Parts: sequence; structure tokens; C-alpha cells
Amino acid sequence: MFLPKYPDNPTPPPAYPHTVADQAPARRPVPQISVSTGAVGAVLVGGVVLTALLAAVAVTAVSVAVAAVVLRSMLRDQYRR
Repeated sequence: MFLPKYPDNPTPPPAYPHTVADQAPARRPVPQISVSTGAVGAVLVGGVVLTALLAAVAVTAVSVAVAAVVLRSMLRDQYRR
């Protein structure tokens, strides 16, 4: 009554079940981007100009700070007398 019932011709399950692999989605072709030497030169010149402007701003800021310290020192000495 509680004995299992086996099929007459048992077939073992496959060790590696066969699955159909999904095909990879089709890729759209990537547009070709061509970089000319003129564009590279323009980017390099722009970078040099921006770096020079940043350096000029930094030098100006330092010189203004030094001038402010010198003027403050001179004015403080003048008011002490």
C-alpha cells in the first residue's frame, strides 16, 4: 500500500538538461567618429589658453594680497605715531 510505484522502463534524467540558448540581441552599428587634427589642435590650444588665464588670475590674486598686507602695515605704523 505504501510502496512506491516505479515505471516499467525507467529512463534516468539527463545529467545536463538541454536548454536552448537565447540568441544575443542584434547590435546596432556604432556610428564612426572621426577626429581631425584640427579639432585636436583646437582642444589643445584652448587648454593652454585656459591654463594661462588661470595662472594669471592666481598671480594677480597673490600680488593683490601682498599689496594689501603692505598697505595695512604702512597704515598701521602711521596711526601709531
